[in-house]
Amino acid sequence: MPVQRLPRPEPRWLRALWSVWNLPQLAFTLLWTAGLIPIALALRVARGPTLPLRMASRVWAPGLLYGAGVRFTVEGADAIDWSKPYLIVANHQSVIDICALFRAVPVPLRFLLKREMTRVPFVGRYAKSTGMLFIDRDNRRAGPRMLRDAAAMLRDGNCLCVFPEGTRSRDGRVAAFKGGPFQAAIDAGVDVLPVAITGAGAVLPASGLFRVRPGRIAVRFGTPQSTAGAGRQALAHGAHAAVISLLIDPTAER
Repeated sequence: MPVQRLPRPEPRWLRALWSVWNLPQLAFTLLWTAGLIPIALALRVARGPTLPLRMASRVWAPGLLYGAGVRFTVEGADAIDWSKPYLIVANHQSVIDICALFRAVPVPLRFLLKREMTRVPFVGRYAKSTGMLFIDRDNRRAGPRMLRDAAAMLRDGNCLCVFPEGTRSRDGRVAAFKGGPFQAAIDAGVDVLPVAITGAGAVLPASGLFRVRPGRIAVRFGTPQSTAGAGRQALAHGAHAAVISLLIDPTAER
């Protein structure tokens, strides 16, 4: 199984210098987000949820990627028929994965997020107002309702992105995909679209407090997988294998 390259240990003096630089980056991230979300919420009242989602992909996400010093590339998006809804499944190393996917997917995109996100100032309000879905990982009874809501969203023609590993990877490996989210795609009769994200764990690792380093993030789209006649575990295994194959690229970390 491929392991993405994570940040190398740094000398203490270099970490200290980076920490000084990361402070204004953190301030920019907070101000950029807090400043744009009230505008997005106002647009939500006036124009509906689609325009705030477009704003996330065309303004908010590009601004944060630029502020982090990211060189951003997208591969394979032109081969996808974006008139169709998809359950988009991606590997997960960093919170900046959400920015990368917002930027890479050319249609309005919603995410399945942790319930804890509803308590984050500004972000939680935006997520709820734009129709994001939430999963309470401590409440098993919440799972069936979430799957029904996800299937309904997909049937309505929307793209929904999930991170089926369940949490961010700390070691660069892609953990097994959980089968639950794939049931929503089966119930809705939509294809599963595997996506691989490389470099995000090096730019903003899961561990540490806002340890940002400039680098390249690439988003690669695979081939949509039909859910017709498939079980959710088979879909999960197939999507996992597809993401792994997309990660096997010797130029990914250049």
